[in-house]
Amino acid sequence: MAHIDQVLGPDDDTVTFFQPRAMVFVTMLWVVTAVWALALALFAAVRLALGIPSGAGDLIRYLEVALIVPMVFTALILLVAWRRLGWLHSSMRGLDFAATGRRAVHVPWAGVGEVRLRGWGPFTELVVTPVDDQFAVVGDSGRSPRMRGRAYLVDVGLMSPGPRVLLAELHRRLPSKV
Repeated sequence: MAHIDQVLGPDDDTVTFFQPRAMVFVTMLWVVTAVWALALALFAAVRLALGIPSGAGDLIRYLEVALIVPMVFTALILLVAWRRLGWLHSSMRGLDFAATGRRAVHVPWAGVGEVRLRGWGPFTELVVTPVDDQFAVVGDSGRSPRMRGRAYLVDVGLMSPGPRVLLAELHRRLPSKV
């Protein structure tokens, strides 16, 4: 263990942030339903523009598809990502995090250059910029971490306890870098 990772105090002060599956499901369901409803409306408008008549049966079929397809599609997405939802741990050793379906990253506190939130609501992202690429240790399994330039991105909008609590925790650990 390098001196930068040595624990100087108790190691039981880890704060864990995670994405509750129910919140992820409901948010994805709203987004998928909105996109699917727009696609169905566009399809109906194209049929109408081409002169293809729509009957009462077509309207009922559109309503059935508008209700069933988003639910099934969202459930399949969540089943694929079931054990790979995003998480973040803040401890004496540093910041450990992983975006949904991505490899975990560990950055010791001395290696954190800047931390900030970006976006709004359920689409809020945590942007972690290390001082140098040497400080970030990337895990083994999964796709490569989400990055923007040198910064790592983690979806935190749906995390529990929430982005404001996360920002307060990071400010407690890094008062000059948040």
